[in-house]
Amino acid sequence: MHIIIRLFGILTITALFAGCSGGGKWRSDSSDIATSMPATMQYGGFSTGMYGTSGAHRIAVLLPTSGKNAPVGQSIRNGIEIAAMQFAPNELEINFYDTAVGESAIERALASNPEIIIGPLFADNARILRDRKSSDIPALSFTSDISAVGDGVFSMSIMPTNSIESLIKQMRTYGAKRFITFAPNTPSGQTMAGAAQSITGIYDINNIGIFYYDEHNTESIKSAAMSAAMYDARSAANTRAKEILSAILNHEKLNAVERSSVIRQLENLKRTDTLGDLPYDSVLFLGSGEDTRSIASFLRYYGLGTRDAKFYGTPMWQQSDMKSDITMTGAEFANLPEYSNQFSTLYESATGQDAPRMAAIGYDAAILAMGALYSSNDMGTYLTSPSGYTGMNGLFRLKSNGSNERALDIVRLNGDGTVSVVKNAETNFMTPIYATNLNRILPAEPMPLATSGINPLNYIKIPDRLRSKYRTKTYGTTSQSDENDKEVFSTTTVEQNQDNESITASDYQSVPLETVGRTYIDSVEISE
Repeated sequence: MHIIIRLFGILTITALFAGCSGGGKWRSDSSDIATSMPATMQYGGFSTGMYGTSGAHRIAVLLPTSGKNAPVGQSIRNGIEIAAMQFAPNELEINFYDTAVGESAIERALASNPEIIIGPLFADNARILRDRKSSDIPALSFTSDISAVGDGVFSMSIMPTNSIESLIKQMRTYGAKRFITFAPNTPSGQTMAGAAQSITGIYDINNIGIFYYDEHNTESIKSAAMSAAMYDARSAANTRAKEILSAILNHEKLNAVERSSVIRQLENLKRTDTLGDLPYDSVLFLGSGEDTRSIASFLRYYGLGTRDAKFYGTPMWQQSDMKSDITMTGAEFANLPEYSNQFSTLYESATGQDAPRMAAIGYDAAILAMGALYSSNDMGTYLTSPSGYTGMNGLFRLKSNGSNERALDIVRLNGDGTVSVVKNAETNFMTPIYATNLNRILPAEPMPLATSGINPLNYIKIPDRLRSKYRTKTYGTTSQSDENDKEVFSTTTVEQNQDNESITASDYQSVPLETVGRTYIDSVEISE
């Protein structure tokens, strides 16, 4: 790290600022310009003039380089400095300002008269910068909050809608029809759930349940998982099915085959707490990897695993220990393409550390900023090119509203710490990748499952001649009840005596059956 700082210090000994590049009008996504193959990020040529113009220019960088967020801020700074060491001309001045000290960092950065700004990292600072800077000065921020960008503030990070739309498209590839969504009960979580809800109409798939939970709150996560798994209804259906089978075994005259079938079904039901299919085939997780693991653990406890529904997650899984969780094998998530070994090697050699994703995004931001400064086009035209650019993190383009579009891989968890790419990211925008209109997304309200419920008789096999005698309630219905939605046995029920003779009883009282007793699962304590 000392080498980077020392060499970078040489690069920042510059001439005085020579003037502003213009480019303050951020056009409406360049609909009048044809989309072609993306440009590869320009590396070098800035100081020779081969890229367009040369001369003195100034960049201000806003990052938290002290305090609790310093590791992230410092990794981005490292990426920027590596790009500068490789390609910045001597006339380029790059000044860093620590946003951890407060709003004064933004004031000092603006006072330095930058032509372009890299950063800040967080949405609150991005909003302050947007309100205080001239609209002519672009900023390449790292927030993914759409409400914090615009008016020349752009996002270099993955927009949540990009990953959500990529995942929903992948669901449809597998023929999925219905999914449910888990999201943190935060403004961003509610907006992401709203995005998922709005995207469903584009891809002819139904989001039939939205379940919010408080982040890192075990009880809240447990409650959401229990509701989504329809545990109460499926558990009650399981108990009723065992009662019906017990009544038939004790009361009815059965032949050997029928008796064997009833006994076998009873034994199978005793091994599980639940009965019945769920009305969805996919689950979309919009929270952190840590919370997702907890939700998935509770879902398994309540009878729903990756064999029952396909699990999907966002790029937040990449930095979690999800990849080594064998119980999540087969789950898929959206992520940026892997960056080159060349960058990883360069970063490790300069810092002695592995290259985090944000360092590569910082690296691309620095190259993009230098390209905008030294381009023969104005900065607005350069930054919002509809053809986009191919950088260390793959294909992307900035949009006039401050958001961006990034092409994403879909990767599958192998359960051993590795992942496999199941769908490669797109390589150009000549065919549109995304259809979501970010300006029209509203937060989604919680959405309980709408389901016709679980009727135990649909999941057990009894002799046809007995179907009219044994009727039961449908459990967990949230739609209009049918004519069988009454819990009743239409016959007297008998219990066997020691001589295998039957005696008639006016009422049937079910004998409590043993249920599966579980206290822990996957290191998450369950409060019974």
